[in-house]
Amino acid sequence: MFDALGSRLRASLQRLGGRGRISEADLEAGLAEIRTALIDADVALSVTDSLIASMRTRAHDEKVVGGIGSGDRLVAIVHAALTEALGGSGRELDLRERTASILLLGLQGAGKTTTAAKLALRLLRDGRRPLLVAADPRRPAAAEQLALLGAAIGVPVHREPIGTPVAEIGRRALESAKKLGRDLLIIDSSGRTTLDEELMRELADLRAAVNPRERILVLDAATGQQALRVAEGFKEAADPTGLILAKLDGDARGGAALSIAGGAGIPVLYLGTGERPEALERFHPDRIAGRILEMGDLATLAEIVRDAGGDPRAPVATKSGSGAPKGEMTFSDLLEQLRKMSSMGPIGQIVKMIPGMGGVAAQAEEAVAAGELKRAEAIILSMTPTERENPSLLSIPRRRRIAAGAGRAIEEVNRLVKRLEEMRLLIRRTGGIDPARLAGGGGGLPGKHAGGYIRPKEDRKAK
Repeated sequence: MFDALGSRLRASLQRLGGRGRISEADLEAGLAEIRTALIDADVALSVTDSLIASMRTRAHDEKVVGGIGSGDRLVAIVHAALTEALGGSGRELDLRERTASILLLGLQGAGKTTTAAKLALRLLRDGRRPLLVAADPRRPAAAEQLALLGAAIGVPVHREPIGTPVAEIGRRALESAKKLGRDLLIIDSSGRTTLDEELMRELADLRAAVNPRERILVLDAATGQQALRVAEGFKEAADPTGLILAKLDGDARGGAALSIAGGAGIPVLYLGTGERPEALERFHPDRIAGRILEMGDLATLAEIVRDAGGDPRAPVATKSGSGAPKGEMTFSDLLEQLRKMSSMGPIGQIVKMIPGMGGVAAQAEEAVAAGELKRAEAIILSMTPTERENPSLLSIPRRRRIAAGAGRAIEEVNRLVKRLEEMRLLIRRTGGIDPARLAGGGGGLPGKHAGGYIRPKEDRKAK
């Protein structure tokens, strides 16, 4: 997500930051590079020009040209401009009604049906009692898909016979929700390959029948520079109150988020980051801007850890097993962490949320693809419970036995033991990794307001 844009922006900022004092010509050259990077990321031209103008104005207001420490100040300026373009402070869903309703809008193939189930699961975990509604009167496959997804997450689905008018579907769904004790409707509306009059009439009929407080446009992130045109078309017909950007785990360049939030003025609410039902991430403009600039996003990481069943306020490992020194990490702890990581989603996305670690995200993904985590798990499972709790017992004969049991070479066992020792040393030095504590730094701006920002190595050398 935003990888290409982020890498090019960081490269431009590093070049500028390494110059000591920045001249007017340096600033304009850097802004030209940033403009090219935004356009290549499929950000709409009008939004791109507005962003560059904002960055230029901020740079002059803060007297970056000729000033000291211009590199860090430029990063802060770009971060602020991106945050503002992405929606500023963001917003929450307005679901105050006794039986609230959310109408999902979008073109065919945008991912509305899958997104409906993801949103239902997220709101279910927030304490709501959702009812999914299949409101496409022509495509039985859409209703069948929604029924399967609803069954998988434990949320009931309301559907009517093919050909039932959408207004009737909406009214009956409201009655069904009251009978079932459901306090939220999530309506999966019809889709078309293009915006046409028939679709607009159906959406108008649904709005009149259900009066949804939230009308959320679901857009495929790969829509690219057409995203703004599609969003403006729906804005004229259905007045969307928010946007969910789907399929950001694919080949999308991510410019759609900037285009719609900055151009159409529709706030982005969630990001679809994978196929799993849990892969719907709350959109925070300042956090996304920080991730683009490789400042990390520890606040979202803490939320992902919590949703995966972990405690984001607890250090990574502080158990005292049988024979292990109090507070030392053991192989049992490591096994638990490996399994938790597997349930948190694509490892590359997780690593990028740690400040300064974006450069090793590709290596982490390669390690998963190569099966390294599974091999590590096999090696740990070949140990006895006592050996897992007290790694000092792992003599050479024991390591040979463990290697044979896991079907691996003894060198791999040795590497895993060394990795555990390195992690123990890190935990001793830091007192444990506490994502919730680290996330408290706010927006993650560089300098004295840093929320974990690590200046790139090249920038540190230049300084």
